[in-house]
Amino acid sequence: MSDNDNRRMVSEFEEKVKKDLTEFLQKKGALDSHVPECPDVEEKWGEVAREYMPDGAREFQQYPVVSLGWAMFIGMALSYYWDTDWEKYSKMSNLYVDLRDRKGYDNFDETVVEDVLGYKGEPAEKVTELVAECASRVYSMLSHEHVEPGTEAALGCYIAAIHQLYLAGMAMELNALGYHMTPLNGQAD
Repeated sequence: MSDNDNRRMVSEFEEKVKKDLTEFLQKKGALDSHVPECPDVEEKWGEVAREYMPDGAREFQQYPVVSLGWAMFIGMALSYYWDTDWEKYSKMSNLYVDLRDRKGYDNFDETVVEDVLGYKGEPAEKVTELVAECASRVYSMLSHEHVEPGTEAALGCYIAAIHQLYLAGMAMELNALGYHMTPLNGQAD
């Protein structure tokens, strides 16, 4: 497969993941029809991806849903940081590493859901379950791409998947924080 074919395939896969996650989260009531955006958090993606890739790629072999889902939790945590004190958090490097090192990689979900976002009990379970459902959906999509493991295309699809999960987590948390994107004329489409 040529580099151009690889890029096109990865780009198409990423769009498919984005569309699927958006529709699924809207159906679950976790996103409005107008998906919130946050350029500040979106711009942190490159840094976050570099920090997360060694852990995520290592864990993908045995725990693919966890590897994918943790990217969504990162997006949620950074949205919360953006809402509470972006002046402070935007200057920090290693935001993912800081989160991971609080209780370790295996407890990353608990760190974000309970310690950062403040969910307890049933709300914590619901958020964790929704992230797991999203990660499972994306894993299924990855599995159906039929790309050869260990190839550039496989890595590209994995990065595309965690990127879209990160953005979905960001949007979901912004929505939960009350950022509802509505048209300026006040009418829904």
